[in-house]
Order: sequence, then C-alpha cells, then structure tokens
Amino acid sequence: MTDSADETHVEWREWGEDAFEAAERAGKPVLLALVTEWSEESHNMDLATYAEPRIAANINDGFIPIRVDADRNPHVRERYNMGGFPSTVFCTPEGEILTGATVLGIDGFREILDSVRRTWDQQGEKAGSLPRPLKEEPPRGKVTARIEEHMIEQLLGTFDDEFGGWGNDVKFPLPRTVEFALVRARDQATRTLDAIQTHLLDTYDGGFYRFSRNRNWGAARCEKLADENAAVVRALAHGYRYTGEESYRESAERGIEFLTTTLWTGDAFAASQGGDEEYFRFEPSERADADAPAVDETVFAGHNGLAIDALLRYYAYTDDETARQYARQARDTVTETLVEDGRVQRYPGADAPQGLLVDQARTLRGLVTSWSVLGEPGPAVEVAEWTLSTLQDEDGSVRDGPTGGAGLLDEPLYPLDTTVELADALLDLAALTGDEQYRAAAYDAVAAFAGAGERMGVEVAHYATVAARLDDFQVIEVGTEAGSDLHRAALRLADHEAVVVPMAQESRDLPADEARLVVDGEKQGVASTPEELEALLIA
Repeated sequence: MTDSADETHVEWREWGEDAFEAAERAGKPVLLALVTEWSEESHNMDLATYAEPRIAANINDGFIPIRVDADRNPHVRERYNMGGFPSTVFCTPEGEILTGATVLGIDGFREILDSVRRTWDQQGEKAGSLPRPLKEEPPRGKVTARIEEHMIEQLLGTFDDEFGGWGNDVKFPLPRTVEFALVRARDQATRTLDAIQTHLLDTYDGGFYRFSRNRNWGAARCEKLADENAAVVRALAHGYRYTGEESYRESAERGIEFLTTTLWTGDAFAASQGGDEEYFRFEPSERADADAPAVDETVFAGHNGLAIDALLRYYAYTDDETARQYARQARDTVTETLVEDGRVQRYPGADAPQGLLVDQARTLRGLVTSWSVLGEPGPAVEVAEWTLSTLQDEDGSVRDGPTGGAGLLDEPLYPLDTTVELADALLDLAALTGDEQYRAAAYDAVAAFAGAGERMGVEVAHYATVAARLDDFQVIEVGTEAGSDLHRAALRLADHEAVVVPMAQESRDLPADEARLVVDGEKQGVASTPEELEALLIA
C-alpha cells in the first residue's frame, strides 16, 4: 500500500479470497486498483479522486474496493493491467472483468461508476469476461531460422532513421532489441544507444528514466526502476564490448552508480525511485537543496537477478571490482533469504508470492551469469529444476506461477516475455552443466509461441535472440579457473549470445590450459593463449 492511500476515504481491502467472498455475499462488483510506488499518477489519483468524499462514499457503498501493489503481485498485474498504472478495474465476485481504465479524474470516475452499476444491475455475473491471454492457448509451432529473419525485417522496417530507436511515437529504450541488433543491424543499435544515453540518462543523479513520450526522445517519464536500469546497463556494456565506444562504458557506469547508491539497501538492490518530474527538471544546484523522490526499498528477487547479470557483464568487459562486489553481495542476499530448495520468494515477508516465473527466470539469469563470469553457480540447478518441474506443462508451455488463488489467479497464464527469459537462462545452464535436458526444455518453451513468429514486433526481439541461439548454440569451454587470463579473454572476445564455461576440464575432455569453441555440440578448434583464442573466434 502506498502512503497516499491513507489520505483517501476508500475502505480498501487486501487482495485475497476474503475480499472476493465478501463481494459474493454482498452481491456487489469489485473495484480493483492496481498501483505502484513509483507511479506519480497512482499517488495523484489517490489525492484527487479517491480522496473526494462523495466518490469514496459511492465506492464504499456499491463496491468491494481492493488495492493491489502491482510490483509486489505481478501475477495479479498480468491478469488485470489496463495498460498502465494506476489501472482501475471493475470485476465480478468471480474475478472476471467488467470494464477498466487507467487514470480517472472525478468526472470520469463518476461516469464509469454509474455505467458499471447499470451493467451490474442488468446483467450481473454474465457481464464479466476473461482477458484474451487467458482464453487462448500459446500458438505452438516449430522453431526455425525464419523467426530471426522476420525480426531482422521488423528492425529494418520500423527503425526511426531520423531520431533512432524503433517506431514513430513513444520511445522506449528496448534494451533487448538493442542487443539483438548489435550483431545484426549494428548501426541501428548504436544510434539507439546514443539516443538513450543522450535523452534518458540522468546526468546528475545517475540512472535511466523509463521512456520518452515523444518520437524525438523528448519529455521523458522520470521514474527509475531497478530491473529496467539493469537491462539498459547490460545493453550499454554489450555496446561497449562490440564498439569500444568509451561513452557506452561511462553511461553504463552511471547506471551502476545509481543502482549501487540510490537503490542500494545495504544488502541488495531496492525496487525503484519515483518519477517526480518537477524534481528531475531542476538544475543540479537546485536538486541539492530539494527532497529527492522516494525510493521503494523492497528487494525483489527478479529485479536483483537482472542487476546481478548486468553488473557481472560489465565486470567481464571492464574488470570493475565495484560492480563485481555489489553483484556478489546481492546474489548472496537473494539466495540466502529468498531461495529455498529452488523456489524463489518474490520479496522478504510472510505474505510474499513464491514460485512466480518472473522471479524464477530472472534469479536463474543472475545465477548462470555468476557461474560463467565468476565460476560461482549458487543454486542455479535447483532453481531451474524447481521451475521446470512445477511450471512447465507437458507440451513445453510455461505458466507464470503456481495456479490457484483469488480472482483470475485460478486461470493459467502463459506469458511470452518471461518464458523467453527462462529459455535464455536455460540455454546458458545447458552449456554450463553439459546437460542437454535444459536445452530441450528451452526449445519446448520457445516453440510454444513459434506459431506467432510472423506476427511479432521489435519489442519482443529477445524471442528471436533465443530462437537464433537454439539454432546456432555457441559455447566456449575454458579449462582454466574463472579469472584466469584465458577465461577473461574468452569473456571479452565471445559473442554476447555465446556462453563461456570456466573450469571445463573438470567435467569434459579438455586440457587444463586450453579453451575450445563448440558450436551445436561440434568441436571447432582449441586455443591455449588469448591471442590464439581471438584468432579462433574470428575465423
């Protein structure tokens, strides 16, 4: 719950079976408010709309109001999000959706309240419906090279030649799209990185704003989220690896500074900082005397998994000890406090959701990168095994969490984005363990959506990345321990979609002082020095 909720006159209830049962007993529809700590609109709607006594009285009298923090409950968010925060959703006591909107002022709220009451009085439960993703099975198909080809066509067809980035409206950084483009359309990738660091980097406090409202990257939305900052840092680090452009390294460093100062709790990375645009428009001298936007200090396992991954990728290219130390501390905090027998808890607290795909996949991502870069796997195998045994169906589709709970949580949801994140991490795990079952599981997960490959746009280029890796799986096995000259060279020289496996001599037929390139299981050559490795990888 946000502090601003205390200033409303609405009698908010917590998400859970009790609230929906109360709606059933009372014969009333549910008003669900999905909010986030970082959304200024969420706070403003509390103060302007929900605090209006007559609006609140109408809600309390005719509805069962439930308030949900969307960051703490992503499984609820994915079923009820109306396209932004706050999301204002009207539901039946069974959880089916009547209608919804995002931000509503007093007049708009009065109108929708009246409309929902009329609909409910006339139709009752029959007026409810399931969101489209809950009504359709994933569009299964065969994973082929055409998926990557189609995505390259999408890059070329939607790139903004004038301002950089993709599309001609709102500009999101799309860091995974940048990474896809780095090895397929590098000019597009670098022009987009240039725009990101010019327009979305907070040059005073560090960190990256969420997106820009205009095609020319102007009018940035100023909230800063840990997971989104981590993704941008990683893309910049990869940009530096391919181009040697010092500004990309410097911008990534500014992102890391934000993560390790403003968002550092002492043990791990906090969730987000609010986007008070008045503050972020101040000059540096004015900011020094102003109160910075509030930080949500919740430690989310998935957010930290992405931050661990990003900092270690940066460390792999730069040997930056600060990045390594913070990544290790966050990793240890997450694994010691939020992981038990492979099941990941979203955040500390007895009521926190457990076993959500977003946290399982992103925690696994941080752990496999830790294994590759530091030689320290942590519970990577346990997290993968719990995820596959609990969330993957027999046909390979992956659910967003254990089924069950209030509202629409009883309905299985198969999300594309987090399925791809899991598959990507499983491919790394297959290389690191030498166990092909993880590659097979990754293929099955990606195949669940392959039937829609021709309909995908650049915003899901990560899907095409993983499809391409399945088709051309590159592994560099290094016989030496992590941190050796040969291992460090492999991390710097490898394509960022390849996997570097340290200490490979322990489980494979590889001399302790050599590195070997393996593509789709076929040995391509060996090297015993960084120079020989560079020649092998370039050949």
